Amino acid sequence: MSRVERAVGAVVGSAVGDALGAPFEFGPPGAFSARFPDPGGGGEMCGGGGWEPGEATDDTQMAVLVADSLLQRGDLDLPDVFARFRRWAAAEPKDIGLQTEDVLTNGLPWDRAAAHHFRVNHRAAGNGSLMRASTSAVRFAAAGRALTMDAARRLAALTHGDPAAWEGTAVFHELVRSALSGADPLDALPDALALVHPDHCERYATVLAPDWHPDRATEFNGAVWPCLGSAVWALRATDSFEGAVRAAIDLGGDTDTVAAVTGGLAGARYGPAAIPARWTDPLHVPLPGSGDRVLRLPELVDLARGLAEAGARDSGVSADLG
Repeated sequence: MSRVERAVGAVVGSAVGDALGAPFEFGPPGAFSARFPDPGGGGEMCGGGGWEPGEATDDTQMAVLVADSLLQRGDLDLPDVFARFRRWAAAEPKDIGLQTEDVLTNGLPWDRAAAHHFRVNHRAAGNGSLMRASTSAVRFAAAGRALTMDAARRLAALTHGDPAAWEGTAVFHELVRSALSGADPLDALPDALALVHPDHCERYATVLAPDWHPDRATEFNGAVWPCLGSAVWALRATDSFEGAVRAAIDLGGDTDTVAAVTGGLAGARYGPAAIPARWTDPLHVPLPGSGDRVLRLPELVDLARGLAEAGARDSGVSADLG
């Protein structure tokens, strides 16, 4: 399987997980399997909770905005990404994280807004920078471990002033980078943890350990480290894309984001052919602030391919290496 195919799996897989998990957000554990007990039975893109069947949430919408900036600007242009986020927030999307909304609407410039929020609130380690990271992870994968993790931190810092959020997003980038090369992303955990800032390494080492289970989380999975830990657990505990995403949603809580992160990892690992067509057919991503633009599967595939190819060009890596 080529790097480009795996990149498509990561981007589409994240969007699918987001749309599948959205109707179950803040529900109890096991709600997904209680409603859909038979894997492969169909009907899982059910909608509900204000979401249409197959409709992706702010998780994927923000990932698309990051991708648009990376492709149109040619590289990481943080002021441009922030401006796109701000236009999107002003268009009143159906869902937006409270912290992200405050940062994007407090009137401060791109390089001060998140830091100000953190100074005032002392809490900014939500999973809102992790949830949108599939597209940037694909774009910077070919640049190598240190550079992809640095890009993740810089993008996370646009809306999240707590470095804990930066580090979780950086680990996700590295796991996707590993998966795109054809390696098992779980094997990349030790090297990724070695580059996590010492202030945050212990908490990530705990939730990413092979014997950790989400039942042992000490914080809600809306926080960045239990969210990432839950996604890695779902990948480790299953052997298919469908199994991993089902396991993630069945954890309850912040189901759209945990499933989006899981779907990004599982999609990169198993590839786009492993994502059921009954899940991709109704998938759509409306984009508030961008007119009537709605991305469906072909547009998401094109986006992922463009990101992977741009990253490969910049780094001199063949996009077709498996």
